[in-house]
Amino acid sequence: MIAQQRIEYTGVRELRGPLAVVAGVRGVGWDEFVRIRLSGREIRHGLVLEVDRDLAVVEVLEGTAGMDTEGTRLEFTGEPLHVPVGPGWLGRVCNGRGDPADGGPPVFTSRRTRVAGAPINPVRREPPAEPVLTGLSAIDALTTLVRGQKLPVFSLPGLPHLELATQIAAQANVGGEPFSVVFAGMGLTHTDAAFAQDALAPRSAAGELVLLLNTADDPVIERILTPRLALTIAEALAFDGGRHVLVVMTDMTSYAEALREVSAARGEVPGRRAYPGYLYSDLAAVYERCGRIRGLPGSVTVLPVLTMPGGDITHPVPDLTGYITEGQIVFSREVNAQGIYPPIDPLSSLSRLMRVGAGPNRTRPDHLPVAAQLVAALARARQLRELSELIGTSALSRTDRSYLDFEEAFRRDLVAQRPDESRTLDDTLERAWQVLLHLPAGELTMLPSDLLDRRRADRSAQQEAG
Repeated sequence: MIAQQRIEYTGVRELRGPLAVVAGVRGVGWDEFVRIRLSGREIRHGLVLEVDRDLAVVEVLEGTAGMDTEGTRLEFTGEPLHVPVGPGWLGRVCNGRGDPADGGPPVFTSRRTRVAGAPINPVRREPPAEPVLTGLSAIDALTTLVRGQKLPVFSLPGLPHLELATQIAAQANVGGEPFSVVFAGMGLTHTDAAFAQDALAPRSAAGELVLLLNTADDPVIERILTPRLALTIAEALAFDGGRHVLVVMTDMTSYAEALREVSAARGEVPGRRAYPGYLYSDLAAVYERCGRIRGLPGSVTVLPVLTMPGGDITHPVPDLTGYITEGQIVFSREVNAQGIYPPIDPLSSLSRLMRVGAGPNRTRPDHLPVAAQLVAALARARQLRELSELIGTSALSRTDRSYLDFEEAFRRDLVAQRPDESRTLDDTLERAWQVLLHLPAGELTMLPSDLLDRRRADRSAQQEAG
């Protein structure tokens, strides 16, 4: 068999931001991987973004800084970008392109797969089931994360979303089954990247974590590649290796801004707030790669973290993310101002798959009714808090004041948690019971009477023994 001859093209017509426009090409396809040789013999890499007759637009992964149109040569490989996949990634720290950043050798495995990937075929999807426990009471009790789910965190600038993301990545578990975490940081400052690496070092040393860190001064194209690389690694660990994999991606707003920058460099007609018109389909192509596949072991669960510019939940990135995903965890400035971590607003947060991942044979039989009662009581407490600010607490009835006591205990004893504290689900639900028992029995209408009687009897026995 005669080996296919590879041709190097030198017709670089224009360098435009992170893009190189090449003329005179033949037989080049979309998403094709490109090797770029600079005049100083430096090698860079790229992907074909667009082809029009004999013109190809190539996005340069390392950026176009230092490139010139005269001495640059491009070799089109005839195939998409592939990366090695397998357990060799576990315990490694890499940049957003997958190049080692821990001083170790490149990742070598026996199998390679396409980075671009594809969403899971709906016909082959298995419904999400069984929980992923984060060790955080505010999430495990009220917005339970389910294996195969995509559950975003909506934060605001200046709030501790990176701390929450790293804490979840460091302590999440699935109850003893094979479990791994892929953490993809995008647009991080060097300080934040160092913080994430230090916080996740124990899990990385245990061989349970893949860490991909893209910093703010890295090329913008790398930021677009990072979540796709993370998901490609996760899919192999899950569906080939039989692991349950949690992919934590922060910050998806930085990803969307990188997409907007590339779109502007291409001269595309902008959509809402100058984001490209295909932002929805692009985000969906990322988020929909999670799930479970019928007949294959393992699962991929996605927890994307994003900041809402100006605190605007109708901003295109959180707005479109909310359409695609199955719920949301929402941060609150008010809760953060009270010194409570994590600053989650339970009444704005929701896990639409919680009912299939919690309850009998999943977590505990009392989990769902306790969660429902907590939310109902918290909504009532918030109404009474607003009323007390108008008429004064003394004008409220004893029952009404018990709701205010409940709200204070809820935040102090259940939600508030140290950034290095991991709670078991039993601990979380026991705390929830103690909080609910601040209310009169007649107000606990969402709890089965036999369950409530047994709890009150246990509490009385403990008080007598004490």
